[in-house]
Amino acid sequence: MTVLVVGGSSQIGHFLLPRLVAGGEPVMALSRIARPAGDGVQWLRGALPDAVPALPTLSAIISFGPLQALADWLAQATLADAPRVIATSSMSAETKRDSMVPAEREIARLLRAGEVALAAACARQGCAWTVLRPTLVYGAGLDKSLTPIARRALRTRLFPIPAGRGLRQPVHADDIAQAVLAALECPAAAGRVLSIGGGERLLYPQMFARVRRSLPRATVPVWLPAWLLRLGRRLYPPLRGPLSRLDRDLVADNDELQRLLHIQPRPFQPDAAMWVAPRRSP
Repeated sequence: MTVLVVGGSSQIGHFLLPRLVAGGEPVMALSRIARPAGDGVQWLRGALPDAVPALPTLSAIISFGPLQALADWLAQATLADAPRVIATSSMSAETKRDSMVPAEREIARLLRAGEVALAAACARQGCAWTVLRPTLVYGAGLDKSLTPIARRALRTRLFPIPAGRGLRQPVHADDIAQAVLAALECPAAAGRVLSIGGGERLLYPQMFARVRRSLPRATVPVWLPAWLLRLGRRLYPPLRGPLSRLDRDLVADNDELQRLLHIQPRPFQPDAAMWVAPRRSP
């Protein structure tokens, strides 16, 4: 049978697809953009929930896209053999739950609602499901958090490092890919939402300092004091949410992940290659 991957061009998909192909099972990946077949992956053009082409019998469905779209498609799809379903959510479902910014609270609400909808859709299809909630994801140069900071520093030769007492736990995208594969083979992980963070918890300035040290060119550290960040929070509303979390711990409890899936995420040791996006096939 075949594994279907939704979001195969994402940073987690970048690491997962080669691992699936190496496992020997046929792999299909759904993309909004037409892509040539290659490296053992058959790319299908389509999108959830209403533009999915005909599919063969599936052994598993893996999605790194919006949970609600996946749930809506599953609710109407005709599936044989009740494929295993693995999807990613985000720790933002919890960390932004009580944000002072209404838009961030809405993000958290939508994530939790998507998890509930996915569980319900899988129950109707008779599919076992597992949801992974990663923390800050890095590793393929495709993230929208650390990579833009690293690239901006390379352009300007300045690296802002904000004051903050909160802990961060960045997780490598390949560790999430390995957790996905482990969940596929773990019946005990069915029906669970599992947090996944990196193998190391760092103070916010420590995390930024490691990113800076990983860059291929020298940059000047620019320390941003707490009073300046408070001023920015008042004067620039879009930054209120992120700046308000600088002193909060945004971490994951990996105990269930390690007990069930035997995954030990790596510590945060970035290198310069992690801030360069992979080349796309023509």
